[in-house]
Amino acid sequence: MGYDFDLFTVGAGSGGTRASRIAGQYGARVGIAEADRTGGTCVIRGCIPKKYMVYAADFARSFEAAAGFGWEVGERTFDWLTFRDRMHAEIDRLSGLYVKGLAGAGVTQFAAHASLLDPHTVQLSTGEAVTAERILIATGGQAWRPLDLPGQESALTSDDIFHLPELPRRIVIAGGGYIAVEFAGVFAALGVETTLIYRGSPVLNGFDADVRSHVQKALERDGVRVVLNDVFTALERTASGIRCHTRGGEVLNADQVLFAIGRVPKTAGLGLEAAGVETTENGAIKVDGWSRTNVPSVWAVGDVTNRINLTPVAIREGHAFADTEFGGRPSRFDHADVATAVFSSPPIGTVGLTEAQAREQFGDVHIYRTTFRPMKDRLSGKGEEVLMKLVVRASDERILGCHIVGPDAPEMIQAVGIAVLMGATKADFDRTCAVHPTLAEELVLMRTRAI
Repeated sequence: MGYDFDLFTVGAGSGGTRASRIAGQYGARVGIAEADRTGGTCVIRGCIPKKYMVYAADFARSFEAAAGFGWEVGERTFDWLTFRDRMHAEIDRLSGLYVKGLAGAGVTQFAAHASLLDPHTVQLSTGEAVTAERILIATGGQAWRPLDLPGQESALTSDDIFHLPELPRRIVIAGGGYIAVEFAGVFAALGVETTLIYRGSPVLNGFDADVRSHVQKALERDGVRVVLNDVFTALERTASGIRCHTRGGEVLNADQVLFAIGRVPKTAGLGLEAAGVETTENGAIKVDGWSRTNVPSVWAVGDVTNRINLTPVAIREGHAFADTEFGGRPSRFDHADVATAVFSSPPIGTVGLTEAQAREQFGDVHIYRTTFRPMKDRLSGKGEEVLMKLVVRASDERILGCHIVGPDAPEMIQAVGIAVLMGATKADFDRTCAVHPTLAEELVLMRTRAI
């Protein structure tokens, strides 16, 4: 039968736009629908605005360190509104580039919510229905909030935090994952009285144990009050702000409360049941290694599949889909050994297995670990110790994981990720000449096994 489109994509975030643009460049007739702004979580309410907030916070720390290098920095203030408005102007520019890129590839764009009527038909909120030979779901994820918590409507999520009308004097952040930890560091550096409440201990569940303890200590040294093994039981709006009651009997007062307690796949209202698309218990779309669902005409990429919820992963999944289905180049993304970063204070760069994962999978492993004070901080007296850790398989000395906490860790881990993916060994690291003086040289200088 004749379809309106060869491909119709639901969701114009990083994965959906990449897949649509590449398919269009291959000559496919492509349509895409987005109910919000083009660019998705990363551009509009995630990676990009968050990184700009991290940059803003870093200036505060740099001003403090400058005195050690002979600089006299006078009175300084931070204007939240100036920063916020400039940040959103840049977001608008980037969103426009996504729109322009799609148009340049001949993609028809619909500013509408889309849902599936059947395996080949999409209903748009504008009233029209379109058909497509292939449908790609790329709606991403959304911040989760506990709807059964009394007073939960008083709190913000990470989707809202970039639009604050003013910088709060006090903020309580619920969560212990990377989003919560990043925002805790940012607000503390900007002079906000910051409390982090987390149901577990220590923060950053899923990361290497040494990384978790190192970052938690750094948060506390930066003035963040960390409340562990506790959760909210109620939030109460008062004349002076928000009063947070906890299971442990704490009463925390704040001007703003931020839920950073996880994100869930954005699948509600997509009509997946009507099309017969299977999902997991948490709503994620089930896919195979080629991003195919159980319905032959429907695929899914990005956070909506809950595989590795990172923007670059969604992009690679979307590109692989387009190459396979429209470019005659069968391709699937390998989700092993994906390097990632947490823009905490200090930042984290990590790739591969944690020590616990490596021991569980391989038994005998060698651990190389070092902590040291960066050269830059010797003069300023500021900053935190750097942590570097290599997890090595004992049988053949292959590097199974690398974990860095310290300045420029996210930049370093990108290069280290290449080596780990290629199967580099500890001997390869050892015979690599150091670049001196740098932080990164310690990666090739570690000789003494910690364990």
